[in-house]
Amino acid sequence: MSSALPPKPRIIGPRVRVCIVASKYNEQFSDALVDNTVEELSELMPQTRVDIVRVPGAFEIPVTVANVLDRGENPPACVIALGVILKGSTGHADLIAASITDSLMSLAVKYKVPVIHEVLLVEDEKQAYARCIGSNLNRGREAARIAASMVDIFSEIDRSMPRVISRNA
Repeated sequence: MSSALPPKPRIIGPRVRVCIVASKYNEQFSDALVDNTVEELSELMPQTRVDIVRVPGAFEIPVTVANVLDRGENPPACVIALGVILKGSTGHADLIAASITDSLMSLAVKYKVPVIHEVLLVEDEKQAYARCIGSNLNRGREAARIAASMVDIFSEIDRSMPRVISRNA
């Protein structure tokens, strides 16, 4: 696991739309993730429109991301999934986390839109604090940096590799 944030990518100029889908559960930590992500996005992508959709818990994040991506001709340039799952004494948290991870990856591949996965599975509140509120491992800021990089990469792909429409004759 990295112990520092990735370097800041270059600032993205064109206006795009990014959607954050975030859990309300473990409110102190999930709110901090959202706040840090939005703050970093506003610095890295100053003209970006950020839509925020809050859902009850982490398990509801993938279906909401699917709904956001299935909205027709103008999908967001990127979706950021944020949430905090605190491990308990059973395997439930591990099952939820694995399900979310698989679902988010499938949606990213299906829709060909970057889905940044920062639904955190942590051992305790100390780890949650370090990753959501602290400054060294802040996963909200990291999510924004990854989103900005992916939007930049996908924009470059769109510019340099135009889509080819195959016609079956």
